[in-house]
Amino acid sequence: MHYREPEFLPWDGRKVPITFVGGYLGAGKTTAINELLAYADRPIAVIVNDVGAINIDAALIRRRHGDTIELTNGCICCSSIDEVGAAFDQLRRRREPPDHVVVELSGIAEPQRMLPWGNSAGFRLDGVIVVVAADQVTDDAMAPWIRHHITAQITLADLLILTKTDLVDRATVGEAQRRLATNAMGTPVFAGGRDRVGPGAVGRFLALGGGRAVANGTTNGTAHDAAMTPSLFDGHTACTMPFPPHVTAGELHAWLGGLAARVGGALARAKGVCTTTDVGPVLVQIVGRRIETTALTAADAQPATDLVVITIEHARE
Repeated sequence: MHYREPEFLPWDGRKVPITFVGGYLGAGKTTAINELLAYADRPIAVIVNDVGAINIDAALIRRRHGDTIELTNGCICCSSIDEVGAAFDQLRRRREPPDHVVVELSGIAEPQRMLPWGNSAGFRLDGVIVVVAADQVTDDAMAPWIRHHITAQITLADLLILTKTDLVDRATVGEAQRRLATNAMGTPVFAGGRDRVGPGAVGRFLALGGGRAVANGTTNGTAHDAAMTPSLFDGHTACTMPFPPHVTAGELHAWLGGLAARVGGALARAKGVCTTTDVGPVLVQIVGRRIETTALTAADAQPATDLVVITIEHARE
């Protein structure tokens, strides 16, 4: 089916962030998304390969209609990743946009071929999470084309989630972490373990992704507890810091380039709104190694905030 961009932008020009969740077959993507849906406290839209595979808790389901499930927490879950254009059109027809869209890629999908959808009408790319199983990434007997495919997924990730660490010994976990560091130098790695991904791994990554999450989630420079408090399964630490005063957009970008060296642990995520002297309000987003500064439009206008920073202190086993 040939996709055609809609003639008019939805939601008065507001762009909803999209996060892609990839990983090879059996790595734990479905577990990650199921936990995200269970712990979500704001409306998230999830596009998956098969809604039935998510095994959503019946207590969370408000209603089903067609290939869409609506949850009591405002999230929606729709299938047909094979018809991506139709899924995005379905979201655009909603009067109110979701705060965030999560797209689960199939285990054999090539993430780089899906990324352009992140900038289709009404949406913007927020990041790529790749789930990696410790036993798979260290399996040298695996077919070469599968190893190549897993490596290709890893190199595109903004955040890596290492799973199945409870199924292998400590040495194998260490080897898996070494290989991730080699193939994706500088990319933050969260280790879930105990057959759980942990809602913190995906949830904290998305906590700053919503179009107005920073404005709503911080008060007088203090992060909102509900959004930022680490969970039992969370290896993240959240903090806030002020932007430098009276800076141009170029000076701000240079300051952000040195942020990773100023914070403890691996920088996983940062977001805030800074008022620059030359272009006005600028939305700052750091996702893994990627730094973006975007001048805000009237539709996305937000008040200035401090910079909210999420770091990973260490990998958990």
